[in-house]
Amino acid sequence: MLCGHVDTVSVEGMPEAHRPRMDGDRLHGRGAYDMKAGVAAALLACREAGARNLAGDVVVAAVADEEHASLGVREALRGVTPDAAIVTEPTELAVAVAHKGFVWAELEISGLAAHGSRPHLGVDAIVKAGPILTALGQLDADLAARRHALLGRGSVHASTIDGGIEMSSYPGRCRIGIERRTLPGETAEAVRAEIDAVLDRCRAADPELVVEHRPGLAREPFEVGAEEEIVIRVTEAVAEALGRPPELGGVSYWADSAFIAAAGVPTVLLGPGGHGAHGTDEWVSIADTEAVTRALVGAAVRICS
Repeated sequence: MLCGHVDTVSVEGMPEAHRPRMDGDRLHGRGAYDMKAGVAAALLACREAGARNLAGDVVVAAVADEEHASLGVREALRGVTPDAAIVTEPTELAVAVAHKGFVWAELEISGLAAHGSRPHLGVDAIVKAGPILTALGQLDADLAARRHALLGRGSVHASTIDGGIEMSSYPGRCRIGIERRTLPGETAEAVRAEIDAVLDRCRAADPELVVEHRPGLAREPFEVGAEEEIVIRVTEAVAEALGRPPELGGVSYWADSAFIAAAGVPTVLLGPGGHGAHGTDEWVSIADTEAVTRALVGAAVRICS
């Protein structure tokens, strides 16, 4: 199975986001790099493999919703059980054998709303959030000590914050959205316990602190061993397509490969190089995309013969 997602992100700040523009080897436009070039390579490779009368089938899963809840790949896996899979996310022509996961959460700090002229009646929820933000910063610094050979460190950051309703009032509530990027071996349950421990320390320092931890979306990290047959076969195919051995690496983003691998399907990632995923100037290398197409055909021949 060759898998790629067809959904994209916001086009804010891109006046002609969906009009492709060529500039030498670069194809510009929203989704060019993340990851319609990978989908195009998969479709072309499937057509080419189909003409070779292979013993096995090559299936393209062009799925939706990867940028949020991955409903598409989960539905695809209900309809087909492949023996191997390549996710064609952009990997800069490396064979990617690992990627990070993530855990989202919302923290709600409660204060007491009151008129700004009556401090004896109000409790400032935004000020109460300050020590929590500082503690999250310390947790992020502590995470730097744990490193993965291909992925580097895990991380945590405050993604969003809101609170208060007007300048003349004490805010009765403050909400903080946080994201924890995880490494292989780290679970959502362990991360939630980690955040709870941070909040417990904050409560110990301020017995009047009232904060609720609401767990959110979580996605597992992914890793496959370099000795696995899928890695060997794809590496051979990429070496043939490029005329040189490819790098084995990891990618920092999350991808549908985690769901596919969790279903028991040997999986790697392979895609072209480019720039600007989720940015206002997004482009992909056409030469890289052609090389990926050749490599996918080679991988299909090796796996389906």
